[in-house]
Amino acid sequence: MSSALAADLLPWFDRHGRHDLPWQAAAPDGCRDAYRVWLSEVMLQQTQVATVIPYFLRFTGALPTLRDLAAADEDRVLALWSGLGYYRRARFLHRAAQLCVEHHGGELPRDFDALAALPGIGRSTAGAILAQAHGLRFAILDGNVKRVLTRYHGIEGHPGLSAVEKQLWERAEAHTPQERVADYTQAIMDLGATVCVRSRPLCPACPLAGGCIARREGRTAQLPTPKPGKTLPTRGTTMLVLRDARGRVLLERRGPNGVWSGLWSLPEATGHEAAWRLAQTHAQLDDAQALTPFVHVFSHYRLEVEPLLFDGATGHPSIADNASLRWYARDEWTDLGLPAPVRTLLESLSRDPACSS
Repeated sequence: MSSALAADLLPWFDRHGRHDLPWQAAAPDGCRDAYRVWLSEVMLQQTQVATVIPYFLRFTGALPTLRDLAAADEDRVLALWSGLGYYRRARFLHRAAQLCVEHHGGELPRDFDALAALPGIGRSTAGAILAQAHGLRFAILDGNVKRVLTRYHGIEGHPGLSAVEKQLWERAEAHTPQERVADYTQAIMDLGATVCVRSRPLCPACPLAGGCIARREGRTAQLPTPKPGKTLPTRGTTMLVLRDARGRVLLERRGPNGVWSGLWSLPEATGHEAAWRLAQTHAQLDDAQALTPFVHVFSHYRLEVEPLLFDGATGHPSIADNASLRWYARDEWTDLGLPAPVRTLLESLSRDPACSS
């Protein structure tokens, strides 16, 4: 297979690619910082660049080096990650940093196998780190690259299928050039993000249009082949907002399994009657106010949430002995790792005079 794709793509990148992203800054030796490249790659999984940039700047402002990340406690890491979702990525990031300190001298290893073996770093992320930070010839295959290669080669089948992904890896390896590897990997990601977009790709502006099978055959709307659709199931829960006379809110650290594992959240029950019973085990209560319900969509189900506000609650002394239940003032819970919808709910209560204590 020829390297015509890279030859066509790199001049386009020089003129139209993204060169000022915050993780692209080079060190004095001309190389990009591997920690910043790694962090950006993890944050960009299933999230767009415009959304990631403020989170990246906040995260690196607080934890500027891999050693800083390794030394931080989990609550701090999750608080900085809060809002990006997919919190397991943050936990893997944290654990991988600790392993780098323990086994790799506080640096991300340059050996591909050692790097790919770290939690949360698979084949594509390892390749991106080694290519972008060290200029080593390793292919990448994120969502944008899959879309570009699927259309360019007219590959049928959902890219998540192992047989299709194997074909895409073969193409990705073949197209990766020997030189300017860092620029090439950024270029093909940029092309997928800005030109070969999911719907209504900008084919006239694409440097690969001349060799693209999907464009030639009028199949850009059909490729990549969509994942077979399924109806998301719906679950319901009642979230308990217990607030005491000092304005503190009772939060509960979730267990190690399930969604939002390890995050601080609001106690939950199924239905108002169960919610009242649970609330009474935590505090003395007078009344409850039903707040506006909302829906939070996960990748595998929809969660319908009914919040109940118990104002003026008086916590039972037994709570003091429970490490997973704590009363937090506003200036305290803002620094916790909270699920985004819970943070939004608490912030809305803080701003709403009708619900202030």
